[in-house]
Amino acid sequence: MTDAATPRPPVPPFTLEEAETKVRMAEDAWNTRDPARVALAYTPDTRWRNRSEFLTGRVAVEAFLVRKWQREQGYRLIKEIWAHEANRIAVRFAYEWHDEGGQWFRAHGNENWAFDAHGYMAMRHASINDVPISDAERLFHWPQGPRPADHPGLSDLGL
Repeated sequence: MTDAATPRPPVPPFTLEEAETKVRMAEDAWNTRDPARVALAYTPDTRWRNRSEFLTGRVAVEAFLVRKWQREQGYRLIKEIWAHEANRIAVRFAYEWHDEGGQWFRAHGNENWAFDAHGYMAMRHASINDVPISDAERLFHWPQGPRPADHPGLSDLGL
């Protein structure tokens, strides 16, 4: 359970519209690259698998995100709902980032999310693959921060 007395809407069980809202809220938060803000969406005892790393707890998630965004510079993310049911949402995503040397990558992945009754994410399982890309192959061109409403999504970009 969460220590928050206030629900984090939308809360399960999710309609399709509510699940899509939850996905966009997550995308917008992650695009801020603010580890403390992002971590607040998870239960204090959240359980994660991110690639080959296993994390437990909101504090561990925040520390992970600090490390992630120190390494993954110029980070821009797009998420798209894949499926939903009751308190679960499946998402596919892609994000672009570059390393310290300026090499760009596009990461492709899938996430499975489970939420508690208050709308906080209790479990996140992510499988991710990075593909080196050239600057000319980049598709995510917006100022750092949340993706503008008129920027194409993954399906529109053919990803």
